[in-house]
Amino acid sequence: MNKTYKILLSTALLSAMAGSGYWYGKTSTEHLVPSADTKIENKILYYRNPMGLPDTSPVPKKDAMGMDYVAVYSGEEQATSSINISIDKVQKLGVKSEATTLRELNSTLRVTGRVEIDERRTYTIAPKFEGWVERLHVNTTGQLVTKGQVLFEAYSPELVSAQREQSLAAQGLAAMKDADEEARHSMQRLAEAGATRLKNWDVGNAKLSGNRISYHAKETGIVLEKKAGQGMRFMPGEVLYQIADLSTVWVIADVPEQEIGQLQLGSMAKIDIDAYPQHSFDGKIDFIYPTLNSATRTLQVRIHVANPKAMLKPAMFANAQLAVGKGNKVLAIPTSAVIDSGTRQVVLVRLAEGRFEPRNVTLGGRSNDYVEVLNGITEGEQVVTAANFLIDSESNLKAALGGMSEVPHPLPSQPPLLRGGAREESGRSAPLDTPLLRSTPSPVRGGAATPAAQKPVGHQAQGTLEAINDDGTVSITHDPIPALKWPAMTMDFALTNPSLAANIKLGSAISFEIVERGEGEWVVTKLKATQAETSHAEHNH
Repeated sequence: MNKTYKILLSTALLSAMAGSGYWYGKTSTEHLVPSADTKIENKILYYRNPMGLPDTSPVPKKDAMGMDYVAVYSGEEQATSSINISIDKVQKLGVKSEATTLRELNSTLRVTGRVEIDERRTYTIAPKFEGWVERLHVNTTGQLVTKGQVLFEAYSPELVSAQREQSLAAQGLAAMKDADEEARHSMQRLAEAGATRLKNWDVGNAKLSGNRISYHAKETGIVLEKKAGQGMRFMPGEVLYQIADLSTVWVIADVPEQEIGQLQLGSMAKIDIDAYPQHSFDGKIDFIYPTLNSATRTLQVRIHVANPKAMLKPAMFANAQLAVGKGNKVLAIPTSAVIDSGTRQVVLVRLAEGRFEPRNVTLGGRSNDYVEVLNGITEGEQVVTAANFLIDSESNLKAALGGMSEVPHPLPSQPPLLRGGAREESGRSAPLDTPLLRSTPSPVRGGAATPAAQKPVGHQAQGTLEAINDDGTVSITHDPIPALKWPAMTMDFALTNPSLAANIKLGSAISFEIVERGEGEWVVTKLKATQAETSHAEHNH
């Protein structure tokens, strides 16, 4: 009985141990296998430069020194992209935001131009026959002439002879009305030949007055040029008058190269002339010239303007306001929301109260107050339109002072890049490539200024002094520097003082401190042999 009891007890203990092992193994396996959410959280977004330079890559790569780019995961991206400012400080800054919406971007483009003659309304008086100017009826430049008005009377032997032949042929045709058909037909051809001759000279309807023929104006206009003189002889094709109709004129405007994409034929224009400050003229773009002026980088457009009172004179300077815009609705934001650093355009998206995210955007057409956004944000998102520069400045001061907000923020897993590639030691978030606007600490009461807080941050490291170079720099093989996410490698550093390495032997183990003095420029501010090296040197001494 006792033996049977022992066997049953042993069997129960073995079963319990097996069940515990199964439960432990299952639990351990569950902990080792990542969930779907964990995989999503740890998704690699891109790879960043290991030296902290503002350079990223969608695939793994190495830099010029052979260092691997560091992977940035989704959680780290969220931590580095947002800007957190206390609600109280947001209210003090006067932050305002506006939702992105679809709207028509109809704007006005202001350009300069000049009044010119409508080339389609100019003509010249150049007789096609030889003759002499017997009498001038229009004898001054600038004189207004009307259609059909006599310009001058000329004598031409050829013209007189042709008109007399036509007259005689007409009389002969009338006298031979009872003659046979062949005779009448011959006289008819003679009369038609004389008429054709006069028609080819453009004087088919002219009438002789004695031995003179009168030349008439074809259209109403202003005499721009008069070369005819009393008694002068002229040859066929010689220009005697140039006349222009100024009832409509052109305004030729110069449009900058970067604006020509907004131009459209038929767009309305408003013309202002300095001579008439109280009066404006309406016009319409009727031609866009096909070539660009390489010297001024401008394109000419032609504006057709009515000028019934002849107020607009050729060669006058004009200021034109062109209505531009395609008329269709596009996603647009206020122009005040854009922070332009010169190389990129950034807007601050309001994620929540006191939380903002900088977004790189690509801009399109502009109106007076709004600008088209091609990508970077979506419809309905709130963008900061007022105090955005102050928010940007505030976030950079946080990086310099170690945090200005009253509300503490958790440290991100990866320090964000500051302007110039330096990383923020405080762990506060800051935008990439922010503008040059910066704030300064306010003085405290009593007139005493706050201490200078923008002191460069030093980073401690261990390594080996390899060489002292001829240019005054030192070559150091250093251990990994976690604060900068640098792996172990050999680098050259400048010294703030050459005496720092004066008493240290080459090959010695050292501890040193480095500070970023400029963009990507690191200098050694402190350098000394480690305790082991020092003790060894003292023992030898």
